[in-house]
Amino acid sequence: MTIPVKVHTTIVIGAGFTGLGTAIKLREAGIEDLVILERADRVGGTWRDATYPGAACDIPSQLYSFSFAKNPNWSRTYSPSAEICAHIEELAARFDLVKDIQFNTEVTKLEFEKREARWAVSAGPTTYYARTVVIASGPLSDASLPSIRGIDEYQGAKILSARWDHDVDLAGKSVAVIGTGASAVQIIPEMVKVAASVKVFQRTPGWVLPRANRRTPAVTKAVFERLPIVQQGARAALFLGHEAAATGLVWNTPITTLIQQVGKLHLRVAVKDKWLRRQLTPDFRAGCKRMLMSSDYYPALQRDNCKLITWPIATMTPEGIQTSDGLRHEVDAVVFATGYDVHLDGPPYPITGIDGQSLQEEWSGHPQAYKSASVHGYPNLFFTCGPNSGPGHNSLLVYVQGQIEYAVSGIRAVVEQDLRWLDVKKTVQDKYNVSMQKRLRSTTWMSGCASWYLTADGFNASMYPGFATQYLRQMQDFRLRDYEVASHAAQRLWNIPADASLQAVG
Repeated sequence: MTIPVKVHTTIVIGAGFTGLGTAIKLREAGIEDLVILERADRVGGTWRDATYPGAACDIPSQLYSFSFAKNPNWSRTYSPSAEICAHIEELAARFDLVKDIQFNTEVTKLEFEKREARWAVSAGPTTYYARTVVIASGPLSDASLPSIRGIDEYQGAKILSARWDHDVDLAGKSVAVIGTGASAVQIIPEMVKVAASVKVFQRTPGWVLPRANRRTPAVTKAVFERLPIVQQGARAALFLGHEAAATGLVWNTPITTLIQQVGKLHLRVAVKDKWLRRQLTPDFRAGCKRMLMSSDYYPALQRDNCKLITWPIATMTPEGIQTSDGLRHEVDAVVFATGYDVHLDGPPYPITGIDGQSLQEEWSGHPQAYKSASVHGYPNLFFTCGPNSGPGHNSLLVYVQGQIEYAVSGIRAVVEQDLRWLDVKKTVQDKYNVSMQKRLRSTTWMSGCASWYLTADGFNASMYPGFATQYLRQMQDFRLRDYEVASHAAQRLWNIPADASLQAVG
């Protein structure tokens, strides 16, 4: 007897902010038959894993949350990682999502089965099937030690910032911190409090702006709880303030110069030593790399037990680090604050499209999508945090919310019109990406600095060249005519007229 295969309406990959947000909006749209696949044993995503000392968001908490699931009880302007993770856990409980999550289930392969018009999602020995799939694993889901000569020879403790080893006691130890990016400026102020000595190895200084991280008064929490419209107003004000920053961070304008002057003033006030100030002064335009937010990073570098080292690392040795000036730095532990493995070539598992093509091969070097969410040849598959969806000035979750709404619109079209699949037209995708790359040429990200935003040959596959309001407007406009549509009833392709309405799917 043949056992019928269960084909779910939707599979969501990842149970962090994005995956849970997707499930919430799918439920609101009446789509109940969904499964969330999560490789860990609990929800939380990046904020479950980011437990390094000082870990916190550098976007205000009121803005680093979904507008449809706000939290009136944030403790500070910028909440620590544990509090953000607790909020994600509360979302899972509040919206009764835990029953839909398969924990300890790591996806290893996606393959579209054309004849059955379904996705086969492999997770170890188990295969799940679904009409539609949303990849919601986020851009910061993986991390690994960097490729540094001699790294395997080092005999001391090696700690990766994104996967902090809490079993290693650094109190009274000599510690090296490699990196001076977003995680490093949070870790270093905590390291100097406990370690006997801290050596900070800097490759490139970044622009650092002060961060006013105030405790939220109890009366403010009470008002937000009783009058949600007040909290919505505070969120809107923060959103507009960050939107205004785009005029200086996305494009090179007089506002860019003003932001740099604020950064230099912050450096001048915080660092008295002229030589140290020179070492900490960036040589690129503000916005070209990620802006850093910290009011305690510069003071930490000037502590008696801390030293900034700007000579390049030549090799690691069994005892520590040797720099290109020939000096050897012996340390008990090395903290690699070197960020995450950002998968510009797609998720870290193979994805096979409608005609057997490989997404990783197609995206090798120059990843492209339509509105960051759909890719030609991969029907009924929706990406979050896809190509050219990154914000340079505003909250990632604002962008993610738009991506979720777009995916839900597409999934509703498949379900309500009983379609076999939606596959974005190649001409539509190509036209969109020509426009993206043309607009990107005038942004600060392309002004000459090296960053993780760019591929090895300088192609920008990460950032969206505009305001968040522009991005959200395009994501709210799901147009069926942009897709090749296979009718489930007739099992044939049919084209949507250019003036077709999408009222049926919102």
